[in-house]
Amino acid sequence: MESVLNHIVAQRPTGGTMTVARLGSQNTVPLSEVWDRAHALGVQLRAEGIDRGDRVGIVASNGLDWVLLDLACLFTGVETAGFEPGKFTADAQLAQRYGLRAVYTDDASALVAARPGGPVRSLAEVVRRAHAMSAEASDSVSGRELIEYGPTDTTSVKFTSGSTGVPKGLAATVGSIDSSLHAVQGIMRHQVGDNLFVFLPLSLLQQRYWVYSALRWGHDVTVTTYESAFAVLGSHAPTVVMGVPGFFGAAMRHIEGQLPEDASFKQRRSAAVELFGPNIRYLWTGSAPADMRVLGFFTDVGLPIYEGYGLNETCIVSKNYPGANRTGSVGKVLPGKEVFIDEGVVCVRSDHPVNHSYAFAADGESEKMFRPGGVVRTGDLGHIDADGYLYIHGRADDVVVLDNGKKIVVRPIEARLRASEAIAECIVYCRDQTELVAIASSDGVADPNAVAQALKKANAEAEPDEQIRRVILAQEPFSIAAGTLTSQFKPVRRAIVDKYEKSIFDPKAGIHAT
Repeated sequence: MESVLNHIVAQRPTGGTMTVARLGSQNTVPLSEVWDRAHALGVQLRAEGIDRGDRVGIVASNGLDWVLLDLACLFTGVETAGFEPGKFTADAQLAQRYGLRAVYTDDASALVAARPGGPVRSLAEVVRRAHAMSAEASDSVSGRELIEYGPTDTTSVKFTSGSTGVPKGLAATVGSIDSSLHAVQGIMRHQVGDNLFVFLPLSLLQQRYWVYSALRWGHDVTVTTYESAFAVLGSHAPTVVMGVPGFFGAAMRHIEGQLPEDASFKQRRSAAVELFGPNIRYLWTGSAPADMRVLGFFTDVGLPIYEGYGLNETCIVSKNYPGANRTGSVGKVLPGKEVFIDEGVVCVRSDHPVNHSYAFAADGESEKMFRPGGVVRTGDLGHIDADGYLYIHGRADDVVVLDNGKKIVVRPIEARLRASEAIAECIVYCRDQTELVAIASSDGVADPNAVAQALKKANAEAEPDEQIRRVILAQEPFSIAAGTLTSQFKPVRRAIVDKYEKSIFDPKAGIHAT
């Protein structure tokens, strides 16, 4: 297997562009220039005492500087640790906790508070210095031996979403990155003319995969932020949009909100194209469960959407794709991966494991996830059908046991409730092993009557023990800012339960089932 990372370190791209788009502005740069500037930045890092074997942190919003520093580290053998702004603070404590030679940030307040000569440094300033010395840096690059990685070398520390507690840090091997990129390229065939749209935080390593893909296979890539995504989508005409289910759910509700209830296919298709642009080849979703209504909506309007499955600890495991798509599943297992079911739990063995333990986690966490022989016990419940499609039913941790001994998997129950337009997100909690209570949020002001109808419909489709007795309406939409959603828009169950604990345990609170 060719190493994608070694290829992009050594081979200057001859085509493709990167566009960095924000509200009211954009900057398009040839990938060849991105490559040149990243190599120059690598020389600058060495001049500042950062070299192979060191680790640096990046706490910044998406932008060209983020990409340049990540690539510069890749080109010089420096390990990166991407930290999500808002979840982590750029300070000396962060550097000490994660063994960082430097923390590069765009947070003005963190830079003001930073000690002179300390580890917290300006991302924009180091990029500016490298750009100013680009001619001299190019000479230094040409005379220096290029980095070459082995499959077990690590290039980046990635962090779990934090939906089940404090984020755990995991160092990703080159082999795991290479094999994931090859597996995706084998089924999706990204090529010149494609434009992949990246808007989730670049601190998520899988988002940087699409930058690496562009450098290797010569397609375009557009980088923006979640806040700007809807505003810039249509005008940049991507061919591929990759997002979490929450993003596509919000897009669906936005499109439906522009249309009459009896809108024709042509009207729905036109509104979807207006939002996503005219060139969509496919949409990709994963990282959290996707609702059938969302998947069906986009497929019906001619924007095919494919669901996949993977974890930080495994990289991508399975994927639906053209010619092999079964709605409701998370696709067929990809080359380089083996999946088996152990007591209902999905286990994954990789030809090139991400790693065999966490780099940063509490005692005992690695042993829960990583098993002998390179096996990852995911904690997800699932099954594989006769045709090889993998289905995920929920988290083993989210199975509740009623006082009658009945085990209930909450994910399908939540999906039935989310099928209503009145409910954007929800979690189901079991109060005292007796009754199921849902905490639900809407995109705006919740309509109690519509929520009551959604509850009635969901319960009509459920077994008696699976029926929700009450729905607590959230005071505000679940969000990243409020700490009730992760950066991948997964509900943070513990935070939501803690926030609404009083109402959960008040039998009079909420909308009651009739």
